[in-house]
Amino acid sequence: MNKPFTTAATNDRSLNKFKSLVLLGCSIALYFTAYTSWAQAATTVKGAVTDAASQKPLEFVSVVLLQLPDSAVVASEMTDAAGAYTFGPVKAGNYTVKALLVGFAPATSIAFEVEQQQVQVPSIRLHEKANALQEVVVKGRKPLLEQEADRLVMNVEQLNTAGDNALEVLKYAPGVRLDKDDNIIYRGSASVQVMINGKMTYMSGAELQAYLKSLPASAVSQVELIANPPAAFDAAGTAGIINIKLKRDETMGMNGSVNLGAGYGKYEKVWGGLNLNYNTGKVSLYTRLNAGHYDSFNRLTLKRNINDSLYNQVNYWHPVTNSYNLTAGADYFISKKHTVGIMAKGYASPEHTLTTSNSTNFDAAGKVFGRMNMHNPKESNTDNYSLNLNYKFDIDSTGRSLTVDADHVTYSTNADEHFTNNFLTASGEATQAPLQLRSYSRAAASINALKVDYVHPFGKGYKAEAGLKTSKVNNDSDIRFEQQQEQGWVNDANRTNSFAYTETIRAAYLSLSRKFSDKLSMKAGLRAEHTTAEGHSANTAQPVDDAYLKFFPSLFVSYSASDNNQFSASYSRRISRPSYRSLNPFTFYSDPYTALQGNPFLEASYANSLQFNYNYKSFQLLSLSYVESTNFVTDVIKQNDATKVSISRPENLSKATYLSASSGGTLPVNEWWTSTLQLEGSYNTVSSPLQGTAYNSSRFSWSASADETFILPNDYKLQLSGYYMSPSVQGLFHTKANYQIDLGAQKNFLDGKASLSLKLRDVFNSSRSRATLAYSNVDMYWQNQWESRRLNLTFNYKFGSNKVKTARSRKTGTGEEEGRL
Repeated sequence: MNKPFTTAATNDRSLNKFKSLVLLGCSIALYFTAYTSWAQAATTVKGAVTDAASQKPLEFVSVVLLQLPDSAVVASEMTDAAGAYTFGPVKAGNYTVKALLVGFAPATSIAFEVEQQQVQVPSIRLHEKANALQEVVVKGRKPLLEQEADRLVMNVEQLNTAGDNALEVLKYAPGVRLDKDDNIIYRGSASVQVMINGKMTYMSGAELQAYLKSLPASAVSQVELIANPPAAFDAAGTAGIINIKLKRDETMGMNGSVNLGAGYGKYEKVWGGLNLNYNTGKVSLYTRLNAGHYDSFNRLTLKRNINDSLYNQVNYWHPVTNSYNLTAGADYFISKKHTVGIMAKGYASPEHTLTTSNSTNFDAAGKVFGRMNMHNPKESNTDNYSLNLNYKFDIDSTGRSLTVDADHVTYSTNADEHFTNNFLTASGEATQAPLQLRSYSRAAASINALKVDYVHPFGKGYKAEAGLKTSKVNNDSDIRFEQQQEQGWVNDANRTNSFAYTETIRAAYLSLSRKFSDKLSMKAGLRAEHTTAEGHSANTAQPVDDAYLKFFPSLFVSYSASDNNQFSASYSRRISRPSYRSLNPFTFYSDPYTALQGNPFLEASYANSLQFNYNYKSFQLLSLSYVESTNFVTDVIKQNDATKVSISRPENLSKATYLSASSGGTLPVNEWWTSTLQLEGSYNTVSSPLQGTAYNSSRFSWSASADETFILPNDYKLQLSGYYMSPSVQGLFHTKANYQIDLGAQKNFLDGKASLSLKLRDVFNSSRSRATLAYSNVDMYWQNQWESRRLNLTFNYKFGSNKVKTARSRKTGTGEEEGRL
């Protein structure tokens, strides 16, 4: 086959890109090492804090360097075991130092001048407050759940999360659970968007899991659940957003964590990650590196009734994947008001996959009349790289701010495949010469985006927010098929194709909120998005040419009847644009009888989403959701009874509704037993014309999950978790029941800095995805089995300061676009 480049060469280029990103991260680290060395030699300010009564040094006192005459905060530190602190480098000027410690009255040093020499500040003496105990009792504890106008906030510090990681923390959030593969499920859907400190992660399921597992639970401050995102967010998606807020801005220094893991089910897996944060006061550096080797399998069983015959088919995938991802960035705090930052990310994933397929065909009497088997080795690689530049201007102390983000993202994937298909009689004799095919496919996409956000508080409790965003996506893909014939390899025109797609989205939003009192708050917003799209396929006569302007309103109300009783209601209109892959008209054959095909004429779907919540103390006692989707996209199978080929193609159907009621939360049974429970009941309907006939389907379904944690002596912990999902309707599929039980143990040591965890997933090897399809001439049973039962051993270690100023909150501008790749 004539190829512009080989997969091996592409893999080399991908690894070279990844190496370049690693070098960028190392360069940033080296710069900060040099910066730190210089800082140690520059002018420093030193001092100590003591107890006025005992004259003994005080540890863990917050000391703040203030510049005179306006008392602007320059830097902050914590005293060590000797009560000492050091600031440096410090510019020339007049300063004072303020010391604060719970239970003591604040104290300020005498004013001093910094020139060229080191400054030794006289000792600051703190006096203990007489009413210190009462103050701690009154002010020391936040509630577990706080209801705001547009989101539910879970304060993680109120949970017992010793030894947990950030992914495990999410299980405590109402309406959130982890599925069999640790994918995050929110409001019954896996299409939830996850943010870190207000910034989209843009990671795949496996990448996101690895990153969250690398973060200790102690690094998480809050988890925000945004069922109906406000106007400031992209209008895409209906499942909502989960925002994980990390602890930040507490002190200067370095900290980090390392994790190593190994697992075994049918095949082996190993993974590891490193997370580093370093802050000097003026500059903050962060680096996250994860790598893994995953050997796994998937077995798909299809049973199709065609006329009076039965076609049984078993497809077996055996992928061996190596993945590498790196995030490196820095924030430079120019002044108290101005901050700039840069963030670079990279991901590379070479993979070798062997796919086999075996089909056995039965006649009406149940007698075998034919067989087919296929052998398909595949070499592929996927990589993506992104760069984000950010600027924030904190205009004044009232909260006015301006934020600008510029993003550039590139994605690419390529694959080499070889197919050998053998057609046999019932006794195993060949009925024809083997059908041999080979293919080369590639896809590349680039995203450029610019967005500006402005926040303006005013009046009594009012706050206005406004913003603009523009993004452009270029997506090109190409697939070439060749068939082995007597004269050699010949191009297969029926399977060869190319597709180019360009999309531009321009958006603007405005929202207004008001806090009427400590009990009542409201927020309303409107977002407008104008979309233009052009696409062209070599094998399709009709080009794609579309343009539309849509408006997306949102409304939020929250009311706190008391500290223990909180109510909220929200509404938003959302859009779901087709993924770029689903627009690609290529036909991908997994075997001679089964294929996937894109649809370049897919249209966007729209949804109206309503949500009502009632929270009692730390429990979401009731959550009601209603989502009505029109023009929604789902996979539709078209079956050719003559050739026996089934092709799955995404199409727009008329209407689907989702009505659910759920209850869930965390209950501390006693000091050593914590129970997290979730219960949901839902009613789904689908109605639409389908292949010339009316299709209507509806069903009530329910699910339940429980996670029981037992704290044992000597820093041991046991966990027992499980879930059950009843039969349900998902698009055109009627799914069967599914359940799973997991068992785990954990040991913490080194004063809680290290933990060793052992977990057995799917103890009874019961987890399967099973479904039936029945419409038109399609009558199919579908079952997918994976490596659900596996044993994982994980080691985590935290080092450095426990309170470190981490990377600044940032929302890049390409989240919705990257989610569709």
